[in-house]
Formats: sequence, C-alpha cells, structure tokens
Amino acid sequence: MRRFLSFRDFDWPLLGMVLLLCTISVFEIYSATLHTKYTGFHTKQIFWIAGGLAAMFIFAKIDYHKLIDLVPWAYGVCLLALVAVMAVGHKVLGAKRWIKVGPMHFQPSEWVKLVLILAVARYFANLGGRSLTWKDILKAFALVGIPLLMVLKQPDLGTALTYTPILIAGLFLGGTNLRQALILLTCGAVLIAGVWSSGKVLKPYQKARLTSFINPDNDPRGTGYQLLQSKIAVGSGGIWGKGAAKGTQTQGDFLPIPHADFIFAAFSEEHGFVGAIFVLLLYFFILMRLIQNALTAADLPGSLIIMGVVAVLTFQIAVNVGMVIGFMPVTGIPLPLMSYGGSSVLFTFLALGVVMNIRMRRFVN
Repeated sequence: MRRFLSFRDFDWPLLGMVLLLCTISVFEIYSATLHTKYTGFHTKQIFWIAGGLAAMFIFAKIDYHKLIDLVPWAYGVCLLALVAVMAVGHKVLGAKRWIKVGPMHFQPSEWVKLVLILAVARYFANLGGRSLTWKDILKAFALVGIPLLMVLKQPDLGTALTYTPILIAGLFLGGTNLRQALILLTCGAVLIAGVWSSGKVLKPYQKARLTSFINPDNDPRGTGYQLLQSKIAVGSGGIWGKGAAKGTQTQGDFLPIPHADFIFAAFSEEHGFVGAIFVLLLYFFILMRLIQNALTAADLPGSLIIMGVVAVLTFQIAVNVGMVIGFMPVTGIPLPLMSYGGSSVLFTFLALGVVMNIRMRRFVN
C-alpha cells in the first residue's frame, strides 16, 4: 500500500539534537569572542543556520533519486568551480579557497563533499553489490581523486582529507574483500611515507604543522603555538570550566581563531570536562540516529548516501577534537555545526536534508 510523502516521517528527534548543537554553537561563538577582535560572528552564524534550515527542508522534499540522476552534471559543475577557484579565487593567507560574490565568500570545496557522497553512492549502487574488481576500485579512486587533487592544489589539505572517508565508506560498503583492503592499506602507507620523505608534495607550512604535532615544544612561539595554546585552554577548564566568557586563554587572545577551528578548545575551557563530554555525547547520538536511518533506508543508494554523510561527519569530529587536544596535527578542519563558517554549515544542513528525504521515502513505493 502506497504511503504519501509527509513531514510526519521527518526525523524530528534528529533535528532537535542538531538545533541544540547549533544553539550551543551560537552562544559559544558569542562567549568566546566577547572581549576579542572577532566580535559579531555569532550573528552571522545565526543567519547561516537559518539559511541552512531552509535549504534542508527544501532538499527534504526533493526525491534523492533525482539528485542521483543529476550527479554527472553536478560533478562537472564542481570541477569547473574548483578550476574557477584556482583561476580567480580570493586568496587568504596564501591559499585560494574562496570565490567572492559581493560581500560573501563561498568555498566550493565544501559543496564538493555532498556531490561526492551522491556520486560514490551512485557508482557503487550501480555495481549491484557484486564483488569489486581492481578496475572498479581504480574508477572509484579516480572519481574522488580528481577533485581531491584539485583541492590540494589550492592548497587546502584539511578539506581534501575530508574526501577520503567518502571513498573509504564506499569501498567498505561496496564489496571490497579483505585481500583488496590489505593491499590498499599497504599502498596507502607506502604513499604517505613517500610523500613525507620526498619533501616536494607538502607545502612548507603543512610539513611544519606535522613536525610541530610530533614535538610542539621545539617551536612554542611559532609552528607549535596553536597546539600548545589549545592544550592549555582545554586543560585549564578542569571539571566544570571557568564559566562563560571567563576563559583566560580565549579572552586573552592566546587561543587562535576561537570561533572557528578551535571552538572546542574554547568551549572546554569555559565549560570543562563535563561540558565537553556533553557535546561529544550529543555528536554520538546524532551519528547513531543517522546510522539508524541508513539501516531503514528503502534501497542501497539511500543507505550508501547516509553512510557517506556519517563517514564525513565522523572524520571531521574526530580530527577537530583530536587536533585541539594534541592527538592530531593542526589541519584547519571545522567542527560540524559548532565552528563558525557558512560553507560548512550549509553543507551539513544540505546533507541532513538529503538524509531526511531518504528517511521520509522509506515507506513510499
């Protein structure tokens, strides 16, 4: 019996958790920047969240199968946008990552993530779940690798790295066997070692970030500064934190960019271990809810799309939190729905809109 698409099937608990995280984000951006030169970003974040919500409800009503059919065109547009960034992109701190349109800046590499999630899901779904050949695997690598290399050229190592979990999730769910996985892991390790030892692929500042991660005390006022100040902020929060707008590392302008890449460090300083655990649990419940929606999806493409979203969000959360506590090198990857940033917020809400659409159509036939 056919059921019509209705917002009654919308995942309201998931939306509630997302909005709670966004509320925490706005208050933390305001609190962390209250006595710094970064004031006013919380207002901009509210506008981005409002725009993201509107976009999410629009995407929730668009059949995700139609989005999958449009993937070849969208993939081509994304490649053209990345070429445009390299040609006429707005340069900030030596990197061309944004296209400036009037007073606004757009980062096309963020939008590429959503297109790649759809493209990888389409690719592996078309294979029908059969065992993968090496030709299939190489095609998947090319699908993700082309935009990845273009983003690396900007250079933007952090965003480029977020494309890899999309490929890994596709390969894992698409039918890669154990032997193929072991060979790929070995090749990946050899490639990383080769890139590191060559000294030609990574930019000097990228290599400096990696070396400072290994031993930040070697250059505490230079390459190791961000990592050391972040660890001090997290540790000084103690169990309960110093209170809103009372973090000495944040308000003293020691912690760099407290409203963006290091917002978790600022939050931990103000709200302590208890607050940090609460946010991490909130992320955990959001991810579990997404996985539950993947398990109840009506078809393989739907499941693959949601698991692609889960892979990207999990990677970003793990890397950003690991970065601020010294377990990961500084890469500039934002914390989803917490860090300030229009492109990142819109990507997340658009991805959630597609997830909601898949959920709402699980009983439609």
